[in-house]
Amino acid sequence: MAFNEEYDFESVLKNEAENLVIAELEKQLASHPASICRCQDCVIDMAAVALNNVKPLYRVSLLGIQYASRAMDKPDYAESVKNAVHKAIERVRKNPSHD
Repeated sequence: MAFNEEYDFESVLKNEAENLVIAELEKQLASHPASICRCQDCVIDMAAVALNNVKPLYRVSLLGIQYASRAMDKPDYAESVKNAVHKAIERVRKNPSHD
């Protein structure tokens, strides 16, 4: 049996930062001009770039959700997510993965 088949990584191991980045990306794209590409590839690239630039908030239990929630509520973390998303949008806008 393969290692990843022996353990349930997909449903138990979760990076709560993903939810924050996606919500912030949606918010910022709504206020950006329509000229910014919103195709599947570009939006996923924006999320990936932003996530690579914020502190991850992994959890594996209910207690972990509480820990992640406390970290998410800190103003400096929220600001880092906001900045990372803004930079990611600009980076992908300037260098989309398509023509």
